[in-house]
Formats: sequence, C-alpha cells, structure tokens
Amino acid sequence: MKNCISRRSFLKAAGILGAAGALAACGGSSSTSTAASSTASSAAASAASTGASIKLWTYPIGGWGNDDTVQNLISSFNAKYPDIKVTVEYLDYTNGDDQVNTAIEGGSAPDLVMEGPERLVANWGAKGVMAPLNDLWTDDAKKDIYASVESACHNEKGDYYEYPLCMTAHCMAVNMTKVKEVGADQYIDTDKHTWSTEGFLNTVDALYKGGYENVAAIYCSGQGGDQGTRAIINNMYGGTFTDAAHTKYTADSAENIKAIQALYDAKGVNFDPSINGGEEITLFRNGTLQMAFCWNIAQQLNADTAAAGQTISGDEIFPMAFPTESGDPKLCGGIWGFGIFDNGDEAKIKAAKTFIEFIAADPAQVKDSVLASTYFPVRTSVGDIYAGNEVMSEYSKFMGYLGDYYQITPGWTTARTEWWNMLQRVGSGEAVETAVKTFVDNANAAAAAEA
Repeated sequence: MKNCISRRSFLKAAGILGAAGALAACGGSSSTSTAASSTASSAAASAASTGASIKLWTYPIGGWGNDDTVQNLISSFNAKYPDIKVTVEYLDYTNGDDQVNTAIEGGSAPDLVMEGPERLVANWGAKGVMAPLNDLWTDDAKKDIYASVESACHNEKGDYYEYPLCMTAHCMAVNMTKVKEVGADQYIDTDKHTWSTEGFLNTVDALYKGGYENVAAIYCSGQGGDQGTRAIINNMYGGTFTDAAHTKYTADSAENIKAIQALYDAKGVNFDPSINGGEEITLFRNGTLQMAFCWNIAQQLNADTAAAGQTISGDEIFPMAFPTESGDPKLCGGIWGFGIFDNGDEAKIKAAKTFIEFIAADPAQVKDSVLASTYFPVRTSVGDIYAGNEVMSEYSKFMGYLGDYYQITPGWTTARTEWWNMLQRVGSGEAVETAVKTFVDNANAAAAAEA
C-alpha cells in the first residue's frame, strides 16, 4: 500500500479544519431571511404583486457562502422588489447534495439553488425536477454570455436549467518559498504559471529530497475537490476524462494510466483516503503539504487560516496550471448560477425568475453580484471588473487555459463516486489498469442508463 497521511496525523497537523473557500467542502449550513420596505418598480408588478416568499439554497461559491455578503445582495433586490421575501440556507460540499436530494424526495425542495451545470443540468435537470429557464435565455443574453458557458447550461433537447452568473478556472498551487529553497523554481514559468510534466515531477523529487516527505496528496475520501485530482491526471500526458461529445468516460486511456502510475510511483506524492479537497487545502495552508491540487482564486483570497496568498508560516503561495507535456494545459472550469426547482407553484417560479434576472442580468447589479463571488463574469458586457487588482489580473491568465466542460456527461453523479473509489483502490495497491477499468465500466453503465 502506498504510504499515506493517516487520519490521526491529519488531525494533529491541521489542529482545526479551517474554512477554505468555495471548494473546501467543510462547514455547516445555516438559514436567514431578509426583506426591504421600499416601493416595487412597475416592471416588477406582475411578480412582486404575488407577495411570494421564496427559498434560496446556495453552495459556498466564494462570497455567496457568507451571510453578510448575501444579505447585502438580497437587500439590493428588495429595494427594487420589496414584496418578494427571500430566505437563505447555506450548503457545503460535504453533505449539501444529500440535503437537496432529501428535500426533493420529501417534497420540500428550495425554490432557487445556486450551483453549477453538473448539478442543475446533468443531475436534477435530468431527473425532471427543475423548471426550464428558456424564457430567460433571450437572444441578447445568448449574445452576451460566453458560448462555452451557454452550451453547458442546457440539455441535449435545448432546455435550459441554469442561468449563469460567474465562472473561474480551477488550478493548483505550490509553496513557492519551499520550491525556491530546494532550487526547483527553475522548472516553473512564473509569468505564464506553467510547467512541464517532467518539471513537475522534478519539483516533487527536489522537495522530497529536500526533506519534505509529504509533497502532495491524491486526496480521495470523497468527491470534495475532485476536479483537482481529475485535472492533474488528465493533464500530465494529455488524457481526457470523457469523449468530446460527452457520451462516455475515457479515464482508461493509456495517457491517464501512465499519469496515475507516475503519481503512485513518485516519492512524496501520497494517495490519501482520509482527506478530501478541503482538507488538502488545510494541510497545504499549515505547511504539511507543499502543493495543493484543489485550488482557485477563492482559495488565494481566503484569509480564514492564513494571510491571503500565504501559508500559516508566511510562505508564499504561488498558483500554477497543471503540468503538461504539450505546454497547453486544460483546466477544469467552474460555472455557477441559478436554477429553479419546480415545486408546482407558478407564483414562486415567477418570483424566483425575477430574482435571477435582477442578480444575474440587471446591468446595474450584475457587477456587484459577480464581485461577491470573487470569480469572473460570464458576460462580455460586464468588462474587466478587477482592473488594477494585481492578484486578480494574475488569476485571469488561467481563464485562457480553460478546457472542455465535461461535467454534463450522463452518469455524472455515479462517475464522481466511482472516481474517488478508484483512487482509493490504486492507493491500496490495486493495479492501475484494473482500477480504471472498473471506473469506466461502472461510470459508462450509468451514462448509458441515463442517455
């Protein structure tokens, strides 16, 4: 079995599980509500006159997981639409899906949910529990929203189940202080934030030989942050997770097998079944790990466990694209927006659409809504909202590395579970070829059943 960090050692090293931003998969849920008392505009009369009360459930998407931030946004909404009351519940990535699924089964689903197409389109939309948002997708909206984003928000029949607000490119990060200490910064293009697969492996080796036993972790206790483990494996030798048409899973390719084996063989890279992506971030922040595969701009800005852009010890955190042989990294993208559960109440659906239009499409509001997320706008008309911000400008470079948004492939829910199960089996010593064959067989059976 590959040497890995034990659960006990993790808890000792971490001390406490600090919040780690949008993908940390740690933290609980809470609820609150707000309503303003100003007069509704005439444009809102049809929706606001219902006096509807709607429930919004949101995953921790940047600042959208912060109650003060969300309440300010809702106050802006109520300044224009005072007769629509919005209550909020905050989900996390550890049990949020279970909460939503339980609510659906119990007939108490929220009216609005904020998340990405893999849940709103490929999961709940495919199950027929979401209300189509086709009327919100006007010709003007389609012209203004990036085509790659628009294509991820509808199913193969053309029904839209998500109206997007923001996006980002997920990346990885290194402890640059330690990288420089062992002389491995020679392998990094610090302007482009890129490196070769050979350079990455050389960096891991240099850190390991420099006395850092735990350089990186292939975390696999669950699906939290799994975009990071998919990206490192797919990028190293040019593999893919699905086919281009999003009909089947392709993790058993020779390229992916080679990458998984290389990671398994690398001293300092440990397959760890005791942690997820959020816990990996905590270990990176506190200096136990020298690399993080679960990273994006929200993590860089997060100051809950350390100064933004630093580890707890003050070392420099430097974001990186995933390593490739080709020099053309393909980063997993995050798209976040709103969907509406069809609870059979047209007044609530109408009020929920009014909320979406205000937050995600109103020219006077959408910039603030995106800024709250700490991510980037999906609309070209919003422009550069981070002009003059050095950190955000650096992270904007990663947007040019965005790859295919494959998270809408049928069988996605099963595939995510099968993925971390597969990594656990590899970490336990099962042959890589055997483990990935089980993954694709089970994931593709689920895809075929849903197609």
